[in-house]
Amino acid sequence: MALDEARLRQQAIGVRLRQMFDDVVNEDVPDEFLDILRRADSRTGESG
Repeated sequence: MALDEARLRQQAIGVRLRQMFDDVVNEDVPDEFLDILRRADSRTGESG
């Protein structure tokens, strides 16, 4: 009985973690952060 409860709890945690991960992945990236990444890429290209 306790094993079944533990499995259900783990399953619920897994479902919630997947939902949270999907939410983060689908968030928009702020323009300021994209600018920082572009500048870093251009500097990497210059030195490499």
